[in-house]
Amino acid sequence: MKILVGSTNPVKIEAVKEAFSLYYKNVTVIGLYVNSNVPDQPINSQTLEGAKNRALELQKINNTQNLQAEFFVGIEGGIQETFGKWFAFGGMCIINMKGKIAFGTSAHFELPQSITKRLLNGEELGFVMDEIMNDENTKQKGGAISFFTNGKMNRKELYIPGIISALVPFLHEDLYFN
Repeated sequence: MKILVGSTNPVKIEAVKEAFSLYYKNVTVIGLYVNSNVPDQPINSQTLEGAKNRALELQKINNTQNLQAEFFVGIEGGIQETFGKWFAFGGMCIINMKGKIAFGTSAHFELPQSITKRLLNGEELGFVMDEIMNDENTKQKGGAISFFTNGKMNRKELYIPGIISALVPFLHEDLYFN
């Protein structure tokens, strides 16, 4: 089974491979750069919109280049306001070769106000975390979740349940796609 992921980030590619491998055999995951067409730091519904845009773009590439993929996965990291607090999370969109669309999200974790202010002013969480962690390209490593959980969870581990959640309708197509 061939799956396209709208990213060249190894964390996202590995998360998709692990999640799909729970349900399908011989999974091959290919990461391709595609644009999300949302701001670099998506806010609220922009997160799932960005994930959907990525998956739709992959579907177009698949059709024009005849890549014969069966699923197209968009993953977008974003922030969402709930109960007056801001949370970081990953939004997932999966489209199958028949054009059926499903969504999922990772767990949400609360962000400190000092970081949220920077994100709402246009900075991207990955770059803010690079500065805080005194490291480079942390979003292709453990990410913000690794910092905030003191290394007990990394970005890949955060994303896998969200991908599984987005797979639910494809595991029960008769209930979701009638």
